[in-house]
Amino acid sequence: MSMLSAFGKLPMLNSATLLLVGTNDVFQQQLAETILKEKQDLKINIHLTTSLPLPAERDHIRSRIDLIVFMINLQSKYSLKDIEASLLHVDANFFLGKVCFLAIGAGRMNQISVETNVVLRLADRYCSPVLFCELECEKIRIATAQRLLQMLKICAGHLPGISALSFSSKIKNSIDD
Repeated sequence: MSMLSAFGKLPMLNSATLLLVGTNDVFQQQLAETILKEKQDLKINIHLTTSLPLPAERDHIRSRIDLIVFMINLQSKYSLKDIEASLLHVDANFFLGKVCFLAIGAGRMNQISVETNVVLRLADRYCSPVLFCELECEKIRIATAQRLLQMLKICAGHLPGISALSFSSKIKNSIDD
């Protein structure tokens, strides 16, 4: 098992690959299905995992990963600890606009075990944007899927004139404002 590298493989034509990392399999599956239901011109590949590192590749089966979404369940301190441990297995080049944190359960403030400022500090430490959402609500899940799909297209280089780094920088600046 090795470190996940951002530019270790060549991009595939008209396709993009998303990696969802998180401990809640149900939310991962629901979000992946919602993303795949959205109409797009690209072939979208989605890999789900509970933590990193990923198992060793056999015969280069796995495609290049264009965007990693770390899903932090705000109701579980274990979720945060697992994500923090997984971040150690990601090459620094991914943090040039190819990583996003997704904080789940932000709508249920009375059940939160992980403070939102902890997630914001983590995202700031890794220079990556953070999205807060409630995936149990279908409308919010669809909006989140659309936003992640747009980010994925940018990270995969399928939107001309916009790089992942400049887009990530703009998101970070708008959050800071």
